[in-house]
Amino acid sequence: MSPTTTLPKTEAKPRTERPKLWKVILLNDDFTPRDFVVTVLRRVFRMTEAEALGVMLTAHRRGACVVAVFTREVAETKCAQGNDAGRQAGYPLAFTAERED
Repeated sequence: MSPTTTLPKTEAKPRTERPKLWKVILLNDDFTPRDFVVTVLRRVFRMTEAEALGVMLTAHRRGACVVAVFTREVAETKCAQGNDAGRQAGYPLAFTAERED
């Protein structure tokens, strides 16, 4: 063995951080018809009839319900699509997004 043995250099690889996730929340109101809410959930969030009905009923009973969890950009887009659908039909349907901790 030689007196000056060199070990191979190891490179520190930066770890990419996973994007933060955001919850899309359906807020209950007393004016938007249940069938319309189910239709929006099916169209915007691609839910089955049973899934959409369950989310709608949970929001109705508890005042709000987490619809799905996405990255920030997707969550904001889905909220905007749902809110726009309600506004176009003349209902106060409201979706909101908040960061998941």
